Amino acid sequence: MTTPLLEVPLLEVKAIGKRFPGVIALRDVSLSVNAGEIVALVGENGAGKSTLMKILGGIYQPDEGTIAVKGAPVTIHSVNESLRLGIGFIHQELNVFPNLDVAANVFLGREPRKGGPLQIVDRRRLEADTEVLLKRLGLNISSRTLLSELSIAQKQLVEIAKALSLNTRLLIMDEPTSSLTLTETTRLIEVVKELRAQGVSVIYISHRMGEVTELADRVVVLRDGANAGKLERGEITHDRMVQLMVGRDLAHVHTPKESTAFPDYFIVENLRTRRYPNHANSFAVGQGEILGLSGLVGAGRTGIAQAIFGVTPALGGEIKLEGHSLRLRSSQDAIKRGICLIPEDRRNLGLITAWSVQDNTTLATLSDYARGGMIDFAAEASIAQKMAEKLRVKTPSVAARVSQLSGGNQQKVVLAKWLLQKLKLIIFDEPTRGIDVGAKSEIYELINQLAADGTAVIVISSDLEEILRISDRVAVMHEGRLTGILPRNECSEEAIMRLAVGR
Repeated sequence: MTTPLLEVPLLEVKAIGKRFPGVIALRDVSLSVNAGEIVALVGENGAGKSTLMKILGGIYQPDEGTIAVKGAPVTIHSVNESLRLGIGFIHQELNVFPNLDVAANVFLGREPRKGGPLQIVDRRRLEADTEVLLKRLGLNISSRTLLSELSIAQKQLVEIAKALSLNTRLLIMDEPTSSLTLTETTRLIEVVKELRAQGVSVIYISHRMGEVTELADRVVVLRDGANAGKLERGEITHDRMVQLMVGRDLAHVHTPKESTAFPDYFIVENLRTRRYPNHANSFAVGQGEILGLSGLVGAGRTGIAQAIFGVTPALGGEIKLEGHSLRLRSSQDAIKRGICLIPEDRRNLGLITAWSVQDNTTLATLSDYARGGMIDFAAEASIAQKMAEKLRVKTPSVAARVSQLSGGNQQKVVLAKWLLQKLKLIIFDEPTRGIDVGAKSEIYELINQLAADGTAVIVISSDLEEILRISDRVAVMHEGRLTGILPRNECSEEAIMRLAVGR
């Protein structure tokens, strides 16, 4: 009786090490991927995922270790060498040209030619070859469609079509659903499953544990630049992944509240926004309460937040705080009343990334550190350091540029800026988008602490797990209209989704 031969992995990485000046980014990291397999790579920001992927992409060279493709040792010196080996990347920031059509994007630089020495682009063949790839991905659009006319999800599928046109055998997807709606996410997950069925291997990098649980055949966990463990299909659970990622159990942070000291602390009555001028919405938030605001992307949640904060003035309605009617013509008016908004796009709207942690922390309260018209830099540095320690911001110093920090630590700096003021209402718009699970837990703790201190909190989130985890009540919107408010004991994914689709 002969022993069956073991399948040779499509990709095998052994004992990879990588050092940068003063930093050990990877040490003794190993990973393997079989043909037609989805391997999820998870870990907190800074765990080494990006460094390992850049080594596979030929951007970095490892200091130790080996890489083998189909059992043959390889050295990947460049991006082109990685592509020739059948390794393709779908980055979180899409690499597309919106002024070109789909076909031109898919075969950019590799267009089929005709006409002998004239080398004219063969548009007919270009479009026909693109149509085959689009059909394979179930993307029902013309190859002549401009990229600027597509949704983010469709652009992402065009990127996948481009990778497949290069005969990609291993597709590396980095946070592919971070900017997608729930419907788009569902479709992308189906595409990934279809690619697996067609024999394409996938390394799937995501902070969304629900997606990983649904998709992954195996999970490889990195922590502090090293292997922290791996989970086979039957072992994959949210809690097991989190425990391996952070090295500890994360407590369930929600503490249900029986009642609030001031149930109608903040009231919105018949508020109409520019996006949905014909829909008037009313709701209230109690003092110390966390109201989750859920709904599909485009439902009008951010418009409500911006109207409350005075970024885009409301077309009608009334806002009351502590029983007093407010006239909020600008964000400055809102800030003076103790209202703040932490925006979804923290890098462009919440921070000045070229500035330091210190400068961003004191940005909204700089006048408090002025003496005779001059800034007291020692006092400013002292309070910035105090806030960094209080919020556990991981930074070399408060003089470091905020652009050098991870997403979770950037979010903490945005929060630090507002915590230097006395807040009565704080609105979080997608507070943990693109943030790893350990940093998420810390953000949740901060939100709960704000509520415990008597602040009214509104949390806008597209992540149902997040909404259910931290909310005392959940308000749900559909196409500009508030379709229902669920008390804690009636909250479930099914109940929220019924309201989110307008039922």
